[in-house]
Amino acid sequence: MTAADLLLVALGAVAVGAGFRVVRTPHLVRAGLWLVVTLGAVAGSYLVLAAELLAWVQVLLYVGAVVVLLLFAVMLTRAPIGASPDLDRPGWAGALVGGGAALGLGALFVDAYRWRKVAAPPPGTAERLGAEVFQHWVLPFEVVSVLLLAALVGAVVISRPEA
Repeated sequence: MTAADLLLVALGAVAVGAGFRVVRTPHLVRAGLWLVVTLGAVAGSYLVLAAELLAWVQVLLYVGAVVVLLLFAVMLTRAPIGASPDLDRPGWAGALVGGGAALGLGALFVDAYRWRKVAAPPPGTAERLGAEVFQHWVLPFEVVSVLLLAALVGAVVISRPEA
């Protein structure tokens, strides 16, 4: 095992652990901050895999924009930030669904690949990635931007005091 493999395993463990904390914390702002840790670990994984462009996109778009928008919207709506006993539900149903989905995906991967090595595609370039994004994925990016804008406008409208 090389140092890059060990670093990928460590970053994966950080991402999974922080992702678990995102789901399990009762405080919404803390969940947003754990999401920053999760997305930062994913960006670190991209750096280890020599995909610097994806790492910076991950940091700029997800950590820098989406999480800040999430926290900004939470603070604008004056939603209860701490734990709320009337909204808490038993966690066994979610754990059962999540565990079943994980087992199903694991079985699907084992069945699909049968523990064989898969040949890696040729390495991409920023030019090819940009061409792919701007030719085939422009509409989904625009839809997400309109959705985030609508969420922000909705948060401002909800937070305004009634006249």
